[in-house]
Amino acid sequence: MPLQQQVQTIEDVQKILAAQRYIADTSLATVIYLAFKLEKPLLLEGETGVGKTEVAKVLAAGLGCRLIRLQCYEGLDVNSALYEWNYPKQLLKIKMDELCARSGEELTNIFSEEFLIRRPLLEAIHSESLGTPVVLLIDELDRSDEEFEAFLLEILSDFQVTVPEIGTLKAFENPLVILTSNRTRDVHDALKRRCLYHWIDYPTLEKELEIVAARLPDINRELALQICEFMQKARNLDFLKRPGIAETLDWARALMVLHKDYLDSETVNKTLGCLFKYKQDLSLYKEHEQELFTFQRSPTCGSLY
Repeated sequence: MPLQQQVQTIEDVQKILAAQRYIADTSLATVIYLAFKLEKPLLLEGETGVGKTEVAKVLAAGLGCRLIRLQCYEGLDVNSALYEWNYPKQLLKIKMDELCARSGEELTNIFSEEFLIRRPLLEAIHSESLGTPVVLLIDELDRSDEEFEAFLLEILSDFQVTVPEIGTLKAFENPLVILTSNRTRDVHDALKRRCLYHWIDYPTLEKELEIVAARLPDINRELALQICEFMQKARNLDFLKRPGIAETLDWARALMVLHKDYLDSETVNKTLGCLFKYKQDLSLYKEHEQELFTFQRSPTCGSLY
């Protein structure tokens, strides 16, 4: 079934995300719904660890789609992202033709789809798995070069790829494309114009508690509240890398493994590696340790459990 037919309302999107234990507000659900209906790529920006990549994962899982992920990095080129020729197979075919002493007219065309190695972008657009919807995740686009962004324009505009030796390969069914960026550099306006856009911010205390409760239903409620209050305060300090929701969940899991029911200074100092990954951040934590340990119960949070 085409992706557009699987999602009929914004509520459908919210149900799909909730079934995968992803807590999303209405604005995110709305822009995902529009990406389905308009068949446009969706660019998600935000700080690291706020759940951008997870959106593509839970949508693919919730819809029963195939997830194809392209992890971007500096120096990413067409051969790694789109396709490359299977040179050993081409050489072998040439040798076989020579052994068979075929005439020039009978020689195999070694520049055909049979000899293409499909990389993530081509696999998502021109997949041989017909009838299987695809969610294409282009992750951390800001880590790639501007030249790679320019290369993406044709794909995001028309969902097609031009292979000089073959021609234009068009999508059998347009995939749902999710792009993510951590804003280490600005994405070009030409690419942004081809996408819908949404900024994912750090969660509020209430939302973060919902996320922890959904992902870790067995966690002690007092511990969960202390963790979330601690994280909210930590994000207001000038850390080089503020901890995101990914660090919240990692830390909560670690504390559960250690059988902790509440936070204390000794426990936090032993598990700082779950939160901070820079020496400067560890030093800054020491300076603000006392204020981070001032917890206040929020009466609005009890209903979340």
